[in-house]
Amino acid sequence: MNKFREIYQRIYMFCFYKFASLLKWREPEILSGDKPLELIPEKIKELNLNKCLIVLDPGVEKLGLSEGLINAFLKNDLEYVIFNQIEPNPKIRDIELGVKMYAESFCDSIVAMGGGSAMDTAKAIGARVARPNKTIEKMGGLLKVGKNIPVLFAIPTTAGTGSETTIASVVTDENTHHKYAINDLHLIPKYAVLDPTLTLGLPKSLTAYTGMDALTHAVEGYISMDVPKKYRTLAEEAIASILKNIKEAYDNGENLDARREMLFASYKAGVVFTRVGLTYVHPIAHTLGGLYNVPHGLANAVLLPICLKKYGSKVYKKLAHLADITNISSEDMNEEEKANAFINKIEELNNYMGITRKFNIKEEDIDTMIKWAEKEANNAYYPPVILYEKDIEEIIREVMN
Repeated sequence: MNKFREIYQRIYMFCFYKFASLLKWREPEILSGDKPLELIPEKIKELNLNKCLIVLDPGVEKLGLSEGLINAFLKNDLEYVIFNQIEPNPKIRDIELGVKMYAESFCDSIVAMGGGSAMDTAKAIGARVARPNKTIEKMGGLLKVGKNIPVLFAIPTTAGTGSETTIASVVTDENTHHKYAINDLHLIPKYAVLDPTLTLGLPKSLTAYTGMDALTHAVEGYISMDVPKKYRTLAEEAIASILKNIKEAYDNGENLDARREMLFASYKAGVVFTRVGLTYVHPIAHTLGGLYNVPHGLANAVLLPICLKKYGSKVYKKLAHLADITNISSEDMNEEEKANAFINKIEELNNYMGITRKFNIKEEDIDTMIKWAEKEANNAYYPPVILYEKDIEEIIREVMN
């Protein structure tokens, strides 16, 4: 029975990804340099925009990281309102409050500043503005927005989520605790504002979680099926940069060079998984975030090496190549040994940064987690190995207290 399921799934995935290759993919325009925040008003004036909704992570606001952005607006006499009702794993109720503020304040553009939650919230607000008669729930899944959202500037303050590049807005239904994604090309921000100074001094735990999130994006994209050469190369560059710089960024948070490398690696990893998809790490991580509010990067970090081991020999060749280009392997190793050395490196990084946690998963939630993870992975991605209920359950139980 599983064999027939696998054949069907592979045919579906092959056709879906061939169809996806015909779509008009684009990347955001990057604003960077010495003072990239000051470039935002210039773009706003060029586009004849009048009033901006600034979707602001409250933690970012509290740390004073938003002062440069606000000053740039004030200096240029630009109108704005601030929406800062954001929490990790953004909820639909909060998104609807943002939509209401956007409409009542007569906004015509959006700036998102913060981590993935701020950008996911901003994208979802934009989707609801574009489709006012369509609920968030009805836009969940693939290509269900279908209209241009307001001009969106995305300013990441962490080096990890890659949300400044992606088609996805990940939201949580506060009633069912189901965490899922709205995936549509219209959600890709028009501008990605990359300012590494905003990531200086991030807490060590946040540096670790977001850095491992970016690594997961790049590795999952790289091992997916049918990856075009451009994205394989970007994934390799991102992985090599993260493995070279993440410990330094973790140990010395004020090292601007390490922070810059991590920020641009995160961007590259975001471009990769936007175009070629993920595997099973993210779908299982989403269940942990939705049901238990586990930080997304933490869940990915714990799950990544476990899933790579589960894929077995199907990923040896690719992981061995990654081990070679990152100087993890040695000449006397065979392909399997090199692949395992790469997985061991991920586990070593987790241990170094204190990521050794398991999660308090309730027995009665396991069936729901399996159902949600399988639906997301097998309908949206092109993984190297198709996992079934038993496989996903084994992974969940491995991270269960």
